Amino acid sequence: MFVQIIRLIRPWQWIKNGVVLAGLIFSGTAFIREYQVNALIAVFAFCLLSSAVYALNDIVDGERDRLHPMKKSRPLASGKLSVSVAIIIAVVFAAGGLGLGILVNRELFLVAASYLVLNILYTFSLKDIVIIDVMSIAAGFVLRALAGAVAIEVAFSNWLLISTFVLALFLALGKRRAEIVSLENEAATHRRILKKYSSYLLDQLIGVVTASTVITYFFYTLSTEVQSKLHTEYMVLTTPFVIYGVFRYLYLVHKEAQGGFPTRLLLTDRPILLNVLLWLASVIVILYIL
Repeated sequence: MFVQIIRLIRPWQWIKNGVVLAGLIFSGTAFIREYQVNALIAVFAFCLLSSAVYALNDIVDGERDRLHPMKKSRPLASGKLSVSVAIIIAVVFAAGGLGLGILVNRELFLVAASYLVLNILYTFSLKDIVIIDVMSIAAGFVLRALAGAVAIEVAFSNWLLISTFVLALFLALGKRRAEIVSLENEAATHRRILKKYSSYLLDQLIGVVTASTVITYFFYTLSTEVQSKLHTEYMVLTTPFVIYGVFRYLYLVHKEAQGGFPTRLLLTDRPILLNVLLWLASVIVILYIL
């Protein structure tokens, strides 16, 4: 049962919650111990909340998952874990995440609660509304970034939040396209919203969001407010890593028929992984060493 519980809560997906650390890193306070502790608590809170959401999704989508070529092996879809156990895990993890939020401060609790409500709405309604479905996913990442800022009580950059939103939207649209291509005529059977999309429509949307992702990050690095707050004008030097990462993901989506699992790509595609590490290293050097 333990293995099935691990598969249900999907800890390998917790890497997404690394976005919570953006506030700590980009505020220039990464070496202040009190801030480190609060930021890490916020990360763990969102790990618990995201796992609660994964459990809820599997409970609600169990029947549909049985028809999916890959999702049919999930604990609930395969019958290896009972729904009652999944419900208990979802409730306990959700309560734990919210509890950690209030432990840090009221603002983090409110952001964590908003994230949980958003994902509950997504599970039962928003995921079946075209365009709103991917925007909801992107909003979840913005709430993660916001959580990292309120956890350490620093002002957040609007440009950074916008950059987070459009990047997450870019990845979500790429995932939708990969699902349509890989599942072909069975796509709508496995995810109802896919019948409202087409490869052509998604290509148009991805084209818009691709440009937006690069431009908003570029504006973030050139913002006089951000430069004044970070005491550096060199953040613009990290832009090539963002451009390469976006282009590499587009290549994988269009030429390699990948993109259905962005988290897996981050961990398994060496060029993307190396690019992210180099980007992070350059940010640290610029903000903390130069």
